[in-house]
Order: sequence, then C-alpha cells, then structure tokens
Amino acid sequence: MGRVLAVANQKGGVGKTTTAINLAASFAAAEVNTLLVDCDPQSNATSGLGFVKDPERVSSYHLLMGAATAEEALLTTELEQLWLIPSHKNLIGANLELVDADGREFRMREALAPLRDRFQFIVLDCPPALDLLTLNALVAADAVLIPMQGEYFALEGISELLDTIERIRASFNPELGIEGVVLTMFDERTNLAQQVMNELKNFFADKLCKTTVPRNIRLAEAPSHGKAALMYDPRSKGAESYIKLAKEIIERQASGFGLPVSGEGATVERTEENAALAAPDAGSGAAADGGEGVVEIPATAEMDKTA
Repeated sequence: MGRVLAVANQKGGVGKTTTAINLAASFAAAEVNTLLVDCDPQSNATSGLGFVKDPERVSSYHLLMGAATAEEALLTTELEQLWLIPSHKNLIGANLELVDADGREFRMREALAPLRDRFQFIVLDCPPALDLLTLNALVAADAVLIPMQGEYFALEGISELLDTIERIRASFNPELGIEGVVLTMFDERTNLAQQVMNELKNFFADKLCKTTVPRNIRLAEAPSHGKAALMYDPRSKGAESYIKLAKEIIERQASGFGLPVSGEGATVERTEENAALAAPDAGSGAAADGGEGVVEIPATAEMDKTA
C-alpha cells in the first residue's frame, strides 16, 4: 500500500505548495512512483508543474463530488515517475456543496483508495485553512508533514493544527500520524530561527526533520517556469534540500516498514543519473531515526513561545 502524506499547515506562506511539489518531484527522481494531488482551490501545485488553467479538465473537485474517478484525473508530468491530479478554482465550492452530503469527510479517501497500490507515495497539497478540503485530505492521509517557518507566529499556529489532528484521530482517522515538521525558509544565522528550532526539537523530538529548507531564489523562480526546482536548477540549495528531505522520509519509511534501506538492496534506489542531480553531500546525514506512527503529546506539554 502506498503512503499518503498530507502537507498541511493552516498558516499561509510557510511553503506548503513548494514543499509538496518539490518533495513529490524528489520522490520521483529517486525512481519512486509518486502522485501529487492538488487539494487547494488556488491550484498553485498544478500551475507549478506547468499546467495552465483548464475548466474542462477533470480535477480534484470532480473527485470530491463523485463526478469522476482518480484514474480519470491523472496527468503525466515532465518527470517520468510523477503524476498529478490537478485542482481548479471550482474546488472552493466543495466546502458548501458537501455540507449536507453523506460521508463528506471520506470523499478523498475513497477516491484515492484504488490508486494506493499503484503509487508508493501520494502527496496531498492542502489549502491554508482548516476547512472541509483540509479535513478530507487529513482523513485520507496516513501522516501529516508540517512545513513551518522559524518564527514566533509559526509556534502559535502549530498548536491549532495539532488540536485538529487530535480531533480527526478521535473521530475519523485513528491511524493519522505526524510524519514530521520541516523548517522552511530557514536562516540558520539568526538567533530566533535557532531558538525556534530548539523549541521544536524539545517538543517533537525525532519528528523534527533533520533536513531544513533555506531561503532560495531558485525555489521561488521555478514555479514561473512550470518546473520543480530539481528540473529548473538541480544544483541549487533548494533542490538539494528537498532531495535530502525525500531521502530522509524514504529511509524512515523503509525502516518503519521493515524494508531494506539505501545501500542494503533497497527497492527504492536512485539511478546514477538521478543521484547526479544532488550535490555530493546531498544524501549524507539525512536519514531520520526510524519510527512510524502517532506522536504522543503529553497533556501538560507546552512549547515555550517566548523566543
């Protein structure tokens, strides 16, 4: 069964779509069949891979409304092992149209179920809100990857997301876990960023990804060319960071599911061509301490947000 990862954070501007696009592309570059699902009415993940707006195209809106199957919505991309289910601005209407629908929270899960054996990773790009669209994505997901900036407001907002995750576990998806928290637009030179990272380490332990994503102009430029960063400039710091993040998650899952990890006959390996996309140190030191499942958060646990 494929692993479904929801890239979610109700705070806007933290790099959710950038993370979803480039993480999915990095999985594909590692010769892993990957599906990116655009669940955001803004359709930035769709345009970021070079697809122009087309109201006639089957999209994630049709999946939620039961008007089409996921197979019918699949689009091939520039990367051989990356597929996309696009979005459209009509998706914003699903929040209202599904209010009285039966099983409204399970629409995305049911739509993606037939594809889970086909893809090793399914990445869901969520909108910056805790609405019915995000709820559908979290109910469909096995785990949540949380991008966040190393700033004070990010610490404030993450508590709301964790509360939402707990409620979804209790009501709809008891297996929902936290894949990790990844720091984006990270500037390691500032004291504030270091303090926030230390706070997150204390709170999330090994669920804080070892890989951080720096501010990088190539990451910002790539969507205007309809490309993932590793296709636009494979040796940029941004592309290298997401290759490291993909490697960290793949090795974490390989360890968690009892699969051989890289270098020990892994079923997921990079070809020489794909390995050359990263700088010589791109794959070093990225593997996370193994472990899958739900993060246990003590009732009394609180992050120090005074940094």
